[in-house]
Amino acid sequence: MSFWDTTIGFFWHEESLLIVLMCFALAFILYHFHREARSSIINTLSFFLACLFGQFISSLLQAMQFTAAASILREVFVIGGGIALIRLWGLLLFRLVLPAARLSPPRIAEDFFVIVAYIAWGMVRLRYAGLDLGSIVATSAMITAVVAFAMQDTLGNILGGLALQLDNSVEIGDWIKIDDVVGRVVDIRWRSTLVETRNWETVVLPNSQLMKNKFLVLGRRTDSPVQWRRWIWFGVSLGVTPTKVVSAIEDAIIQAEINNVAKTPAPSCVLMEIDKGYARYALRYWLTDLAIDDPTDAAVRWHVYTALERVGIKLAVEEQNVHFIKENEKYEEAVQQRELARRTKSLKRVELFAQMSDDELHRLAARLKYAPFAKGNIITKQGTPGQHWLFIIINGEAEIYLEGANGEKRTLNVLGKGDFFGEMSLMTGVPRRASVIAKTDVECYRLDKEAFEAVMLARPSIADEVAQILVTRSAQLDSALQNLDEESKHNEIHKQHYEVLATVKRFFGL
Repeated sequence: MSFWDTTIGFFWHEESLLIVLMCFALAFILYHFHREARSSIINTLSFFLACLFGQFISSLLQAMQFTAAASILREVFVIGGGIALIRLWGLLLFRLVLPAARLSPPRIAEDFFVIVAYIAWGMVRLRYAGLDLGSIVATSAMITAVVAFAMQDTLGNILGGLALQLDNSVEIGDWIKIDDVVGRVVDIRWRSTLVETRNWETVVLPNSQLMKNKFLVLGRRTDSPVQWRRWIWFGVSLGVTPTKVVSAIEDAIIQAEINNVAKTPAPSCVLMEIDKGYARYALRYWLTDLAIDDPTDAAVRWHVYTALERVGIKLAVEEQNVHFIKENEKYEEAVQQRELARRTKSLKRVELFAQMSDDELHRLAARLKYAPFAKGNIITKQGTPGQHWLFIIINGEAEIYLEGANGEKRTLNVLGKGDFFGEMSLMTGVPRRASVIAKTDVECYRLDKEAFEAVMLARPSIADEVAQILVTRSAQLDSALQNLDEESKHNEIHKQHYEVLATVKRFFGL
């Protein structure tokens, strides 16, 4: 035989074309459907082609009568080419076929089966090469014992990784806490588990550490959604009863729309301890997105603060230093006069008080209460009785909406600085006709019935003016809901005027 006939005959066999086509077909399918592993696929295909070229080199040695070297070299590259094919089949099975069948075996399972296939393929080729497998196994056992003794920690990590995957102690996507590390598990490898923290750090935890030490899986509970209970601590003076504090906080937080705060279980406020001259409370809520803990805590704290401010409860803190500031009476009077002027100006913007004298407005201004609301707070609830309050917005935006029987919400208006709402409940005592929610952080002045009653009793004629305004605004709301024309609206206003006037007089005892 000629040199090239010998070379081609040693290099190319009947199954060679099928193996090459199989390799390229697998690589093409994986490259097209599994984009995340494209670099690995290209590397594997390059390794296969390198092994194919190595077999060609061995055939050249065979043609040059270097028979022993050619046979050894060929077997080495045949084993290498088989390893490349096994790798591609493993990717196809574990990354495409099984996920398509809604099966998601752990990555370690893929590595385990692929490595077993590598070993089996290598043993088969060595057997075909004429080596005694019995002696190989005996020698391997001795080598394995020596290696196992020298690599105890590494083997412990590997076995730990297998155990974690098999018993599902930790799954990819879980949030865990071990020592001072809190983060989300992104990968479980042979030797280690990768945890990404909220600070954009990737912590590499040896698997043996997870097996030996206690760790917390955050937010996981059987047959329940992922959510984690958080604690917001605050202190209040001992002069305020716990019932008042708990009621104010829970009512505000449960009704508020706060991102990433679960509705079920409902937030709860509890008295935890009494120490250092004040009562220490905790608001407990369930966080639905564990990646956004601090921003959600901050939002909930702001809701706690505004809820306490609205009911006149001040936060108490442990104070080490006491500072005394001496201010003269003129300065204090000037501050009070500026605040009174600001309140009077706000009242003048309200149509309900447009006909009042400056003296009457000053008396009302002195009785206004500051009422802040955090974004998402329900300021008034549709159908709620007994809230005889008028709100004047001094900063922020509030949305007025109606709630249908099926829970559907219909927005009626968005109020801003200078707007007011709640006049019908203040003047007639009827339940709230619509709900109002804080669209942004909102600052309001709140006027209650008792403050307005003194002015009404001093000048009963105000009742007629107020009744006309109430009927007009009520008719505007009705026309928005019922699409009434102008003539029908005028008739409705005239009809309701005397009814509303009678209700106002009866409510204020005029």
